[in-house]
Amino acid sequence: ILKLQFLYFIGYHNTIHTMLSSVLMVASGVFAATAADLAPTPPMGWMSWEIFRCEVDCVNHNESCINEYLYKTMTDALVSGGYLAAGYDGIHLDDCWMRTQPPRDNNSRLVPDPNRFPSGFKALGDYMHSKNVKFAIYTAESPTTCAGYPASMGYESVDAVTFAEWGVDYLKVDGCGHADYYPTGYPLMGASLVESGRDIVYSCSWPAYLGSNETTKPFPAMIESHCNLWRNWDDIQCSWGSLSSIIEYWGTYGQFLSQYAAPGHWNDPDMLLIGNTCINDDEARTQMAIWSISAAPLIMGNDLRTVPDSHRAILLNKEAIAVDQDPLGKMGYRRSNTPTGQVWVRELVNNTYAAALYNPSSAAANVTFTFSTASITTPLAVRDIWAQQDLGSFKGSYTALVPPHGTAFVKCTPVN
Repeated sequence: ILKLQFLYFIGYHNTIHTMLSSVLMVASGVFAATAADLAPTPPMGWMSWEIFRCEVDCVNHNESCINEYLYKTMTDALVSGGYLAAGYDGIHLDDCWMRTQPPRDNNSRLVPDPNRFPSGFKALGDYMHSKNVKFAIYTAESPTTCAGYPASMGYESVDAVTFAEWGVDYLKVDGCGHADYYPTGYPLMGASLVESGRDIVYSCSWPAYLGSNETTKPFPAMIESHCNLWRNWDDIQCSWGSLSSIIEYWGTYGQFLSQYAAPGHWNDPDMLLIGNTCINDDEARTQMAIWSISAAPLIMGNDLRTVPDSHRAILLNKEAIAVDQDPLGKMGYRRSNTPTGQVWVRELVNNTYAAALYNPSSAAANVTFTFSTASITTPLAVRDIWAQQDLGSFKGSYTALVPPHGTAFVKCTPVN
C-alpha cells in the first residue's frame, strides 16, 4: 500500500510539475527543440559498456578503467580515426561513473567519482566539445543503477538541471528497478530535460524491461514522454549468437516497430559489435547492414584504439552510413524469410531503396531479392554498397551469392 501511495504521489507531482513548467516556459518565451530537431536521424557515436563494463580498478587496469583518462583517450581516437568525420559524433559514458559515499552532495546532486574523474564532468564535457564531440552520460529510473551506483528515481528534476550545467548532450536512462515506476519516472525525466534549458537527446530503456512482445509496449507514451530513442530488448553481448538472436527478434517485430520510427524517435537494438574480434568480417557487415536498414543508432561498443582495419572500413563505409542516416527517416524491415535466406528492405529518399540480403546459415547461399516483396514493379539499377560499384539493371529480382552469416548490401534505383 505504501508503495502504491508513493507512486500515486509521484505521478500527481509529475502532472502538476509538467503543467506549471509549460506555463512558465510559454510566459518566458523559452521553447525547447522539437524531437525531430534533437534526433533528425539515428544517433551515432561510441559507448564504453560493451568492452569496458564497470572496471573501476584504475591501479591495475588503467587502460580500461572507467575514468577521465579513458574517455579523453576515446575522444581523441574518435577524431584521429576518422570516425567523427564520418558522423560518429558522441562519446557515451555508461554505468559506474558516480560517487557512492555519500551518493549525493548537500544539494542532492549526483557527483562523479572524484578519484576517477578529478577534473569533474563540466571539464570533461568541455574537453569533448573542444573536439566537436558530444558528451553523453548514463543514469537509471531506479534507486540505483544496474551496477549498484546512485541513480535518478525521485531526483529527475535536480539531475536534469545538473546534467545541463555539465554540458551533457545525450542522456541514456536505464531501468534497473521496478517497472511500475517507469510510467511516472520516464515522463518526469523527459519533462525535466525539456525544462533544463539545454537540448539533450533522451534515450529511454523503458521497453527493454517490459518483456519480449513488442506489440504490447507503450510506444506512444514513450514518444509523449520526449524519448528520442529507446532500447527495445536484450542487451547485446560480444558473440555471433547474441547478435543473430537480436537480428531474428527484429525480423519478427520490425514491421510493427516501423510505425513508431521517424525523425525524433528511433528503435534501438543496442551497440555495434563491429571493431571487436568476437565477430568476423562477414558478421560485422551483417550488423552494419541490418542496423542501417532498421534506422538504428550506430553507437560503437569497441576499443577505438584496436579496431582491425577491415572492421574500420565497414564502420566508415559512407554509403552504408548514408542508408542509416537517410533523411526520409523510414525504418526498413524484413520482407522475406526463406530457407535460402532473408531480405530486408528500406525505402529511402528520391524513390530509392536499400536491401540487405542476409544469409544466417553456416554455408554460402544464393539469396534472392524479389522486387515485388517490397511492392516494386519497375526494373532496378543495383549498386553494391560494400564494393561501392554499380552492378547493372535487373528486372523482377536480384540474386547474390552470400557467405555464411554474411549480407549483401545494395542500393536500388528505379530505371525509367
